[in-house]
Amino acid sequence: MNKTAFIFPGQGSQAVGMGKDFFDSFSAARQVFEEADDALGFSLSKMCFEGNSEDLQLTANTQPAILTASIAILRAMETEGIRKPEFVAGHSLGEYSALVAAGSLAFSDAVRIVRKRGEFMQEAVPVGVGAMAAILGLDLNSLEDVCNEASQGMICSAANINSPSQIVIAGDAEAVDRACEIAKARGAKRAIRLNVSAPFHCALMMPAQDRLEKLLEEFSFADLEVPIVENVSAETNSSGARAREALVNQVSNPVRWVESVEMMITSGVNTFVEIGPGKVLSGLVRQINREVKTFNFEVADGLREAVKSF
Repeated sequence: MNKTAFIFPGQGSQAVGMGKDFFDSFSAARQVFEEADDALGFSLSKMCFEGNSEDLQLTANTQPAILTASIAILRAMETEGIRKPEFVAGHSLGEYSALVAAGSLAFSDAVRIVRKRGEFMQEAVPVGVGAMAAILGLDLNSLEDVCNEASQGMICSAANINSPSQIVIAGDAEAVDRACEIAKARGAKRAIRLNVSAPFHCALMMPAQDRLEKLLEEFSFADLEVPIVENVSAETNSSGARAREALVNQVSNPVRWVESVEMMITSGVNTFVEIGPGKVLSGLVRQINREVKTFNFEVADGLREAVKSF
């Protein structure tokens, strides 16, 4: 039996024009952008389609933009009769898209939440104090030893466990730079500082986590129609209350993407459909397991035929 998981990208996927092709091609996608504009009180769609990359790189803008583009693509797929998946999952920010897809969180609520989430994260750490870096070719245990050695009383830890050969670290900029040098000395193929506006998924984000926890109390989370595989636990969940807690804990804890994908494969998933701008997650899934199928949609052309394939 063909089992499918819908996976939703996070902040690594961003570009001016995201979602424009679906906006032009599907009325259902157009309605999503219009709903986002109404919910936020400004034209997010204009920012996505006509704005500049500098504005979209600000996390308070990036987060609602990626969420909106992802749900616009999902709604377009639904008009073509795609069946519900066996699981949903999202990478960091993508967990909000996954909860909308699973019927737990209203889209208009989600877009307002992630706008504030981005503000909270940006304000948690002064610009330049924190950093993130991608470490390629070093296993998790070795990298944890590197982070411990590099920290020297500062924060430095695994933030995104993306694939067996790609792990992102986050923390104080000085400690992250030290970790990059130590990692290369220990055999890492590459250590690359990332162009991000804040050090996500580490203890420096605790101020943002505390503010988000209070904010989420104002919103309703229904029990899920499709189980989600959580970032923080790499376990399945169908409880709306637990989903809210997971979103809070996610802010300062690592994204356990490898374990999440492996858990879905163990449960019988053989097809992963990436819904949102970019194809980062499809690449990561293939690094984790080359036997499964992956699909991703960046443009509307071919959507109708592709949907028939899974």
